[in-house]
Amino acid sequence: MNRDAFALDPRLAADTVAVIGLPLCEVRLMNDARYAWLVLVPRRAGLVEIADLPDEEQAMLWREVHRAGMALRAVAPCDKLNLGALGNIVRQLHLHVVARCEGDAAWPGPVWGHGRAQPYAEAGLRARRDALRQALADPAA
Repeated sequence: MNRDAFALDPRLAADTVAVIGLPLCEVRLMNDARYAWLVLVPRRAGLVEIADLPDEEQAMLWREVHRAGMALRAVAPCDKLNLGALGNIVRQLHLHVVARCEGDAAWPGPVWGHGRAQPYAEAGLRARRDALRQALADPAA
């Protein structure tokens, strides 16, 4: 898989904001203030399924998902952390890490397709992104 040919799917680029790059994945924040929601995208061209990654990168992916989940929980305490890798609309391999709270806009159902996204106000987006960046940059996270 050619790392140089990696390009973020335009739909992911439109719906998310860059947070930080980890060794394998680009970590992005879904621009929907209703939920604390990260999207991890392995920076490898042509990936659709987790199984498309070599074994060592699959292990790295799960370590980075764990790291993102711990950082998200530190920044946005929640009742449940949801993980998803659907890919029915956006085929490019990406994993969702969503902090869910009882009583949130979609509780207890899935966040996908529930109402219209409510983009962050600029200050809120900056604060959430910076807090996540700091939590993800911590090697202990």
